Amino acid sequence: MTDLSNQFVLITGATGALGQACVETFAKANAKLILSSRSAERLKQLAEQYGEQVTLTLSCDLSQIEDVQTLFKNIIQHTGRIDAVLNVAGGFSMGTPIHELNDSDFNTMFDMNFKAVMNTCKTVIPSMLAQGSGRIINVSARAAEQGKANMAPYCISKSAVVTLSECLAAEHKMNNITVNSILPGTIDTPTNRADMPNADFSNWVPCEDIAAAMAFLCSDQAKSISGASIPIYGRS
Repeated sequence: MTDLSNQFVLITGATGALGQACVETFAKANAKLILSSRSAERLKQLAEQYGEQVTLTLSCDLSQIEDVQTLFKNIIQHTGRIDAVLNVAGGFSMGTPIHELNDSDFNTMFDMNFKAVMNTCKTVIPSMLAQGSGRIINVSARAAEQGKANMAPYCISKSAVVTLSECLAAEHKMNNITVNSILPGTIDTPTNRADMPNADFSNWVPCEDIAAAMAFLCSDQAKSISGASIPIYGRS
């Protein structure tokens, strides 16, 4: 099992289905957990569940750069460092044909899926440069690889996450900072099951499998992997 003892790991979107799987996986890997979400109440529940393994919980709107800067200021003041960031926070909604899109439709997806990741990455990089190391894992999606009808805002926002990850990896390849993106297929979550009740759930990707891949990317064994876009499609 991956051992991340004494590593401070920030998990954004920690209260969602994938975020909670990451919390469990990284807790088992002995990481020191820093959890972020918009839901202060759910964060409190996770802190109670995992006890001393949760170092800090912070409610934050990641699409607002001022909130993100405050988030990281609080983290550094509390821990002195941050070893890894898992950018799990994001969202999905079906859209309309492109010619019917309005600014709000596009901006909502872009804020949730790209701007949140961009804000987090650009804010944490100076701390990682100062300490001489860091790991960043960004959650993109299979939809980043091929555009789909009525999904333009989602596909474009997730594609932008991949390109951002590649740019960051190139910029920091000599700084012992790795940046990779994960491209899940359909994730087996309660929400997806409710939205697609007739699907074969056994073909979908378990949250735990994605979390395990992210833990590996944070380990010393993955120190030479950066700029990768890792598909985790299940059997779909």
